[in-house]
Amino acid sequence: MFTILVEYAMEAISHAGTVLAVLAKDGVVLAAEKKVTGKLLDLSGTKEGGYGGSGEKIFLLNSNVVAGVAGITADANSLVNYARTAAQKHLYSYNEDIPVELLTQRLCDLKQGYTQYGGLRPFGVSLLYAGYDPHYKFQLYHSDPSGNYSGWKATCIGANNGTAQSLLKQEYKDDISVEDAVALVLRVMSKTMDSTTLGSEKLEFATLTVDPVTKKPKSKIYRPAEVDALLKKHDLAKKDEDAEMKTA
Repeated sequence: MFTILVEYAMEAISHAGTVLAVLAKDGVVLAAEKKVTGKLLDLSGTKEGGYGGSGEKIFLLNSNVVAGVAGITADANSLVNYARTAAQKHLYSYNEDIPVELLTQRLCDLKQGYTQYGGLRPFGVSLLYAGYDPHYKFQLYHSDPSGNYSGWKATCIGANNGTAQSLLKQEYKDDISVEDAVALVLRVMSKTMDSTTLGSEKLEFATLTVDPVTKKPKSKIYRPAEVDALLKKHDLAKKDEDAEMKTA
């Protein structure tokens, strides 16, 4: 019975927006496709402050961990709150940021528990954890609804993940830099997203690096204007539809 429920959860994830991450030698890059789009959606709050995006796909779990989610957003919100609490408890107890793998394990223990008791259903969400700790440096983990997790150099979850994985296998290099990883992630996203154009209304983006001065992890979740600027820099920005219509 629970195996079937896990399979249903995995199926829900396969229809969710694409989330892709690449581990570089000097950081981790995350990108995610937003599904909740529309001209009537009020995004004024995200443009004025916060960490950018609509908060639908990429979340800051701790100062050293950023997560990308694919699946049921309500389930993701619950797990994100749990992870943030676990990270703060660890910081309070040991006066240091929680190791990335330990935080991943905490969430996976919770997710696995929901697969073995009656009256509960598995969380219908997969997560990619991009993190840094002083012992193992930059790390990238993936966890699924069953509670399994694994470490990756580059991976993708959500819709079209098979195509993205094939592209990553061809183009990923072990000594890739963050700048090259950003270009690779955007290139792969442009080929795998359901949309024909890339823009801040359909894409969330984040990087995790180390501050060269303080030597502490620095998370950056791009705001909509910054995403558009990044796409323009890599010549992937959406074309002006009005101009195209006039020339047609």
